Amino acid sequence: KMAEKQEEPSNAQNGEPDNAEEGEGKKKKVKREDLPPFEIVTGERLPAIFFKFQFRNVEYSSGRNKTFLCYVVETQGKEPSRGYLEDEHAAAHAEMAFFNTILPTCQAGARHDVTWYVSSSPCVTCAQRICEALRKNKGLRLTIMVGRLFMWEEPEMQAALRSMKEAGCKLRIMKPQDFEYVWKNFVEQEEGEEAKSFVPWEDIQENFQYYEEKLAEIL
Repeated sequence: KMAEKQEEPSNAQNGEPDNAEEGEGKKKKVKREDLPPFEIVTGERLPAIFFKFQFRNVEYSSGRNKTFLCYVVETQGKEPSRGYLEDEHAAAHAEMAFFNTILPTCQAGARHDVTWYVSSSPCVTCAQRICEALRKNKGLRLTIMVGRLFMWEEPEMQAALRSMKEAGCKLRIMKPQDFEYVWKNFVEQEEGEEAKSFVPWEDIQENFQYYEEKLAEIL
């Protein structure tokens, strides 16, 4: 029992599932109900390992089924607010979570310039929600910087990206400098050798150009 107790915090910290069967069922249930359908992490920074895996602008994104959304909200006359959202429990996507929880806290009637840095572009449902939000809220300006294009070969996905553009959303593919910006502003900085410097991966520039061409063709 002692051993089990000691292991628990480390499992939770690493975000790894607990595999121990006995007595876990009950605990799991409690944990699930205590947590909101998505995790809103504000003021904190995302772990470097998540960033390196989820934001990598690869062509085939197997295993990268989680969306990380880093946001900056600039409102006239106020300090910019920033934070990140992740869709931890798949009940709501990070994009939806932003509209349900972050936007309502912004002052009504003011102009908000919002920039998202997202690991991959929104799904069709989230794209529709983005269009609705922009039509409803005339003071909202939204720029979405994406690491990868999600399912861009699908005609309905292409239509969804075009409708976002028509609704006034600016869509951009993240350049190497944008990844560096996210690294500096949203990722936990570890002390020691790697602190502060962003190390671009090998094909970061080619992948950026690849996705930029695809997005230009779609839009």
